[in-house]
Amino acid sequence: MKRVIVLVSNDLSHDQRVRKTCASLLERQWEPLLVGRKLKNSVEMNRPYPFKRFKLPFERGALFYAALNLRLFFFLLFKKADLIWANDLDTLLPAFLVSRLKGTPLYYDSHEYFTEAAGLDGRSFQKRTWEAIEGLCFPKLKMVSTVNKSIADIYTKKYGVEVKVLRNVPEAQADFVPKTRRELGLDEDKYIAILQGAFLDVDRGALEAVAAIQLLPKHFQLLIIGAGEEHEKAKFLVQEKGLEERIIIKNKLPYLELKAYTAASDLGLTLDKGLYFNYLYSLPNKIFDYVHAGIPVLATNLPEVGRVVNEEEIGKCIENCTAQEIAEGIETMADLGKGPLEAAIQAAQGKFYWQEEVKVIDELLAKA
Repeated sequence: MKRVIVLVSNDLSHDQRVRKTCASLLERQWEPLLVGRKLKNSVEMNRPYPFKRFKLPFERGALFYAALNLRLFFFLLFKKADLIWANDLDTLLPAFLVSRLKGTPLYYDSHEYFTEAAGLDGRSFQKRTWEAIEGLCFPKLKMVSTVNKSIADIYTKKYGVEVKVLRNVPEAQADFVPKTRRELGLDEDKYIAILQGAFLDVDRGALEAVAAIQLLPKHFQLLIIGAGEEHEKAKFLVQEKGLEERIIIKNKLPYLELKAYTAASDLGLTLDKGLYFNYLYSLPNKIFDYVHAGIPVLATNLPEVGRVVNEEEIGKCIENCTAQEIAEGIETMADLGKGPLEAAIQAAQGKFYWQEEVKVIDELLAKA
């Protein structure tokens, strides 16, 4: 069995794309060694393949990235592998350098348009640094994938490298058994809109969703599940205004537990504002989570999001992330009901699933 070292900058536990990637590699007779970092609150993990989490002296900022890249470089330099798999730009440099030094094939999977992320806004030095790293490595890459067509086209035009689209869609799970609202502690007579996300940070629409529910009749509820800056602000706002009966907020959940809550909801929300280039051309995983849970979608009309929602006819798009438009959208979807969209949602389930998407990896690994 060939060995592939898979690099990430997170603590491994909640990265579903990387988990699915490693499982698919294992099925294809590649033994993955997953490498990330260990945090103070990192949970214990069990995986059918080896993994390693580094303890680093810093958890964020330039010193963290410097420590991470240095640690990854020396780890790769003295570790035998038949393939190096770098996830995102913050792990690419050590992977690229060792690949060139040792002649080891390199696969690069870009999960976002990294140099245009919101976290780099107004931080010109950091942005230029990441752009320089990308400019050094990208033109020489042979195996590259990313999450949607818009970002793939940007990279191809910028660097003259073919970039394949590997969407972050769920695995087909025939054995998933939904739970009733009673089992989940949810009201059975409410219309529930869910907003989920591991990173509900600024400009992801959580606060606007909270405001929107207050504009609707009391039989409408909002369920927010995830983490992030706006997740915490929403939690505080709900407590401050006494909205606990109308808005339920939960922290991150394991995937199957999250899916149970999603499937018990009536409508899935994805409300990115697109104020940053990276958000503008994003294709949030939650869209496909909603589809596979069997519920329609209400989304802001960003290019990739609108392409999926409108072409597949799985929901409705609104033009602006305002409380008024969100409230009107939710009410429109409630009046429509799930019935008219059921066939389209089922068709999308058969089109957007990981076991089909992973054929892109097979195509690229043929070059290794």
